[in-house]
Amino acid sequence: MSKITKFPLVLAKYLKKAKVKHNILEHKTVYTAHDVAATMGKKLNEIAKSLLVVADKDYYLAILPADHNLDFKKLAELVSKVAGRKTKVVKISGEEVMAKLLKVKAGAMSAFGSLHKLPVVMEKKLAGAKKAVFSSGSFNHSVEMAVKDFIKLEKAVLGSFGAKKK
Repeated sequence: MSKITKFPLVLAKYLKKAKVKHNILEHKTVYTAHDVAATMGKKLNEIAKSLLVVADKDYYLAILPADHNLDFKKLAELVSKVAGRKTKVVKISGEEVMAKLLKVKAGAMSAFGSLHKLPVVMEKKLAGAKKAVFSSGSFNHSVEMAVKDFIKLEKAVLGSFGAKKK
């Protein structure tokens, strides 16, 4: 049985300082957005999947509904607009890169890019949802909040880069 982790203190302080309404959801140990949905009895489109991506040499946090796959070509187009230059290659970073770059346990990345000094890009289909469940950086906690509040807090750039899973 894996050890229950605490809710990340740095995120708790960040959310409190931002005065943003949110709920901390405690759950059994999970490693994927699919596991979060199954554990909490939520639909996949209510769960925000967080991916660390590298576009050429720049890192971004890509947020999309858990029932969507990343369309690398569309994300490259969006990131090109954000960066102001053509992006040639977009890849999902491995867990070793995540652990080293963000100084977190492999796979324990928060959806809150500001905590990692990373720009956030969000699939606009998720922006249409009232609320979503976001990764906290803990395997045992998630954060439920209004999507519009998340977008404002993280200064997320919206775009269309997700494809609904078949």
